[in-house]
Amino acid sequence: MKRDIQHLLNPALQNIATYKVEGGQHAEIKLNQNESPFDVPMWLKEEIIGEFVKESWNRYPDILPYRGMQAYADFLGISPDSVMMSNGSNEMLYTIFLACLGPGRKVLIPDPSFSLYEKIARLLQSQIVTVPMLANLDFDTEAILRVARDEAVDFIVISTPNNPTGKSLTFEEVRLIAQSSDAIVLVDEAYIEFSRQRSILELIDELPNLVVLRTMSKALALAGIRIGFAIASPVLMAEIAKPKIPFASSRLAEITLAKVLANYSLVTDSVSYILHERDKLYEALLSLDGVEPFLSDTNFLIIRVGDADALFQSLRSEGILVRNVSGYHLMENCLRFNVGLVDENQRLIDKLRLL
Repeated sequence: MKRDIQHLLNPALQNIATYKVEGGQHAEIKLNQNESPFDVPMWLKEEIIGEFVKESWNRYPDILPYRGMQAYADFLGISPDSVMMSNGSNEMLYTIFLACLGPGRKVLIPDPSFSLYEKIARLLQSQIVTVPMLANLDFDTEAILRVARDEAVDFIVISTPNNPTGKSLTFEEVRLIAQSSDAIVLVDEAYIEFSRQRSILELIDELPNLVVLRTMSKALALAGIRIGFAIASPVLMAEIAKPKIPFASSRLAEITLAKVLANYSLVTDSVSYILHERDKLYEALLSLDGVEPFLSDTNFLIIRVGDADALFQSLRSEGILVRNVSGYHLMENCLRFNVGLVDENQRLIDKLRLL
């Protein structure tokens, strides 16, 4: 007899889909996950592995990755008590949301934003209050301030630069939102290294309700190693740390982080390349008929076309994998693709020119 187990599960699961990447994660030219086009060089990988093999693999790592947190704190020039390292920034998102949300609490999310914010909030049975972006995909700062006040929200999450739109709030706009609200304000800076705006990180001691999220998956080219960080005042960080999963970060991640930070010129060089190619791509896209590009503050670009579904499939058949983001609010017939290598970018432009 088949038994119905639905009533035994979290009711929020009925409104949540399993995360997936349309088109998969493998292609000749892969531009769909906002990754760096540059891998960590082999000489540095060999240094990292040479140190990692000396570790005792039968022993647990530290409860929390203290050595990685110290390395990143030293790199930022802040107290290690303000830093928490995680197994990718996604794990840190779950940790922060667990610490701040629950049934009946209100979370403000600009729309569209990274889909995981809404997913976790729904799992925690919190009330989601959305604030639509403007028609040009810019943030509506006045609306964020007004809604946060009128709805008396408990938590605000802002991705700036924003995924999927590629747009940013200014430093002063972020400061104003955090100063004007009694809510915890989480600022996700996954793409900050590519931004024209400066980081809000310097205000963590001034703003006791501010949390900054960072990832090593984009500019630092470590998506496969899974390293993320939260930064906040020591008082707030001590509370956020309470639901943190112990032993979640490996010694391999800590060693890799320290080695990459010690060779940070690799990062600055790749970011410089990406910014240069991003500008070239944007200019080339402006010259194409049937393509409307949006100015980007990240390592990816958004274009609006006549039929995004058809173009996505056409590019995929040519071995070029991009992201169809048409399902997001205000982004009908939009595609997203990160900056690739020179020849990859050129092949994409050549294909789009045939529209």
